[in-house]
Amino acid sequence: MMMWSNFFMQEVDRRRMTPEREGKIKLVLLLTSVGATLAVLAVGTEFWVELNTYRDNGSAVCDAAHLGLWKLCTKRLWQADVPPGRDTCGPAGLPGEANCTYFKFFTTGENAHVFQRTTKKEVNVAAAVIAVLGLAVMALGCLCVIMVLSKGAEFLLRVGAVCFGLSGLLLLVSLEVFRKALLQRVSPEPPPAPALSYEYSWSLGCGVGAGLVLILGGGCFLLLTLPPWPWGSLCPKSGHRAT
Repeated sequence: MMMWSNFFMQEVDRRRMTPEREGKIKLVLLLTSVGATLAVLAVGTEFWVELNTYRDNGSAVCDAAHLGLWKLCTKRLWQADVPPGRDTCGPAGLPGEANCTYFKFFTTGENAHVFQRTTKKEVNVAAAVIAVLGLAVMALGCLCVIMVLSKGAEFLLRVGAVCFGLSGLLLLVSLEVFRKALLQRVSPEPPPAPALSYEYSWSLGCGVGAGLVLILGGGCFLLLTLPPWPWGSLCPKSGHRAT
């Protein structure tokens, strides 16, 4: 019994981190948690891009739309509510008659139609899959770092670093794929498609910020896994000289 007790005590001592190192890991984890929050906010909201028609339509109302990975919302706005000096309808956050629908290409495989234009379902599905994969890898990175702090399994810190960096890269790739999906073709059905103006919105900004922060966090975790001797040789500790 004493032998097993000594073994476990040695194992605990071996796994115990210094307070300084634990503080650095927690600080980087806080940074990556900001990136994770931005990533979830970006993937879960539908303000990636705004599609705005032009106001010179001879009517008191104009049409706008905003969409994300999962949902499309069209909105009919009063032209009197549109800021003066703006040529296009919008922004989409103005009050108006809204109609939101989830994309059907995830269920029935149908393309979405907006303003006599159709989406490219293959590209949209690819962007959504890459984004979800990025969130899954990010969650795995969080689990690895939590295991490092709670169980002392420091070998998982390198795995967590790779996961965070990869998740940030996947989010940025998803944004680029989504941007390619905006190159929509005009539907041949009448009436003719109105001219549109594209504006990237705050959800996409959250995605860009999340990708950069997660890559930065992964790099910081990777630096923490490096041996201390190269940095110690550059910054030697000052000591008392013997007299």
